[in-house]
Amino acid sequence: MNALAATSRNFRQAARLLGLDSKIEKSLLIPFREIKVECTIPKDDGSLVSYVGFRVQHDNARGPMKGGIRYHPEVDPDEVNALAQLMTWKTAVADIPYGGAKGGIGCDPRELSKSELERLTRVFTQKIHDLIGIHTDVPAPDMGTNAQTMAWILDEYSKFHGHSPAVVTGKPIDLGGSLGREAATGRGVVFATEALLAEYGKSIKDMRFVIQGFGNVGSWAAKLIHEGGGKIVALSDISGAIKNSNGIDIPELLKHKESTGSLLNFAGGDAMDPSELLVHDCDVLIPCALGGVLNKENAGNVKAKFVIEAANHPTDPEADEILSKKGVIILPDIYANAGGVTVSYFEWVQNIQGFMWDEDKVNNELKRYMTGAFHNIKSMCKTHNCNLRMGAFTLGVNRVARATILRGWEA
Repeated sequence: MNALAATSRNFRQAARLLGLDSKIEKSLLIPFREIKVECTIPKDDGSLVSYVGFRVQHDNARGPMKGGIRYHPEVDPDEVNALAQLMTWKTAVADIPYGGAKGGIGCDPRELSKSELERLTRVFTQKIHDLIGIHTDVPAPDMGTNAQTMAWILDEYSKFHGHSPAVVTGKPIDLGGSLGREAATGRGVVFATEALLAEYGKSIKDMRFVIQGFGNVGSWAAKLIHEGGGKIVALSDISGAIKNSNGIDIPELLKHKESTGSLLNFAGGDAMDPSELLVHDCDVLIPCALGGVLNKENAGNVKAKFVIEAANHPTDPEADEILSKKGVIILPDIYANAGGVTVSYFEWVQNIQGFMWDEDKVNNELKRYMTGAFHNIKSMCKTHNCNLRMGAFTLGVNRVARATILRGWEA
């Protein structure tokens, strides 16, 4: 089942639990706008190359649409649609005044030079600049993009609309980015994990962790878990996987990766087959990479007691059912990885006010939002007698449905 079908299935299940009218259910599922543009650029060797860019603006009932832009070869309309819809529910779960959007360009950023990436980003911005905006749709970084990408979008957008720092979030600090934004998704994952474990009388220092993905989210989560006394017994990235039953020294691993660009040959861990990582013995499994990594083939062998979905849609519906029957507690992506969009909201607020916060304020506010959202999800679980995924979906869908009706939607 692809990401769009799985997301729509979760939405429909939540709509049934909420008893939504079939007309508003259909209305909430259909995207507000889908944009597809061709981006042709000269390469450094003078040849021309074209890439297809997408932006799906799903819903704006609760505020400006919000969502990342990813540069990845597998970007396609279905994936972008699913992720835009997820952003609608995620911003509502986090209780920040945004709707949902997502965008991307079907390219491999590793095969493009920095100047080619800049040209591609500027052409994409030229094609969509009149459809995004501070109070319309606010992009952010995602897979394959970063603060520099946002700086180029900000600069190109500002050529048409005047200086507009709030048009994107995840920017460099020097251009109005927020302190704490780089670590926000990983830090939010840790706050979410703490809230969940507290429900079971446990804490991070009691647990053994496995982390799949050691990019921005995975590395920050690993660093903060390590600092909190948690034992990370295995982790992986695109270069390979390593394990150490006594716990991996994360600061040393970060130094090793910075100097070599890889996890391989790290003295503080043994190499392992990456395909065995998800079923490695641990208490808490945190997938931080691509979607669909937990599926019907491997779910039965998962040994973790808790799965924290730091990636978007890492668990297929079939795997969801298998894990639930085994008693595995899954903290869903639309809550677990909401730290990034929450601090993006803080950045947007700071840009609009022209008043910047210190990092302690950012982190304290993030903890307050993540902890509050967890308790709201638990409340919905109790009301509807459902698991955490449906608790999160019913919370998010209910908030968007209420806003839609209050704005004057005719049933």
